Amino acid sequence: MQPQPPPRRIRRRRIAALALVTVLTLAVSTSAGTGHLTAPTTAGPIGLARSSALVPCMIHSAMDVQMTEGLPTPPGYSRSTGTVRALTLMVDFADAPGQGSAMDRFHEFFPQTQDWFRAASYGRLDYRPETPVTDWLRMPKRFRDYGIERGAPFDPGYRNLVQDIVAAADPTVDFRSYDLLNVLVTPNAGPSALDTVLSVTFAGNDDAPVADGIRISNASFVYSRQDDGSGSYDRTGYRVLPHENGHTFGLPDLYTQDGGGAVGHWDIMSEDWGANNDLLGWHKWKLGWLDGGQVGCASARGKVEFTLSPLYRPGGGKLVLVPVTSRTTYALEVRAQGGNDEAVCRPGVLIYRIDSTVDTGRGPITVFDSHRASGGCTRSPNVHTELSDAPFTPGETFKDPRHGIAVQVVSTDDDGNYRIRITRG
Repeated sequence: MQPQPPPRRIRRRRIAALALVTVLTLAVSTSAGTGHLTAPTTAGPIGLARSSALVPCMIHSAMDVQMTEGLPTPPGYSRSTGTVRALTLMVDFADAPGQGSAMDRFHEFFPQTQDWFRAASYGRLDYRPETPVTDWLRMPKRFRDYGIERGAPFDPGYRNLVQDIVAAADPTVDFRSYDLLNVLVTPNAGPSALDTVLSVTFAGNDDAPVADGIRISNASFVYSRQDDGSGSYDRTGYRVLPHENGHTFGLPDLYTQDGGGAVGHWDIMSEDWGANNDLLGWHKWKLGWLDGGQVGCASARGKVEFTLSPLYRPGGGKLVLVPVTSRTTYALEVRAQGGNDEAVCRPGVLIYRIDSTVDTGRGPITVFDSHRASGGCTRSPNVHTELSDAPFTPGETFKDPRHGIAVQVVSTDDDGNYRIRITRG
């Protein structure tokens, strides 16, 4: 066992040329001067120098995983920093004509989605929804003729739908000017979201149709309203769109066939109904929203201490990684009520495991519950109750005896910062 070094605070520092590549699901980019290349141009931790102390914590991608939590994120997704222009079109059908104005549908999601991304990214993502067509775009086929249902593949239904959208919009829209596509379908097309959720994203799709010389490779489709009848829809119903756009940035689904029990309400890629929530710190780092100086790596034997500030608050140490293998790591961050996190009922240190070999929708991330089988501490609608009290607080310790790892929450201060001690045998 090595002697314990003095406590170490993760200090924020800017990294020159942080033009890193965190490729995401669906990028409508362009070779024109005002557009964006389809080559990897997004920000993320892969741009750090090879000599960086964080390299041991950058778990590798698995080649056979469709959408991996590993680094780097494969090419083909939309960029996630700077100005991102989101082409947003509202469509309807002869057998499901648009209800109300198309711009009413648009305003179900904006400016809320912009505000959410601004807060989540600490201002590093300037998300700009643009609607060059302000009326409903009527599709030439009936909705039922596209054969769209939950889990439907891209071919043939979605390919036909994208081709028809392009044909209808092309006289007005220059597709080269945008980074991703949002299709807001009239809510009366298909079943209620309470019965079947049709909303889907096709991201990094290198076989998508071409418009104005570029491939429509990152597209999100939003269908009926996710309204649970609790009266919160007007305030929280937009959140299906930042979830779907998260795929265009390369983020996988964290829920499984059994629901949100792996991550709960700690990431919008797990649960996007009900009360507002943020992204995990790991995802923020992947997307280029955290500097390397805000991330710690505890890869060496012995003891080391870090100080972390709440994830919602700009600045300060935000994430500590404790690698287990080249493809798995523990992650530690502080979650408290504020910013996009409105349902946090037990602030503290959230501890979770990331596995880059597990695919989207199969549980690539697992949150550890500091109070198992407690029933949780929240009664907010559509929040996974059991994991709501998952964070660890001072005096509590997480242990992984198999790998000789222990994480102790040492203390907290009046500003909500937490001091943690990591021991590796």
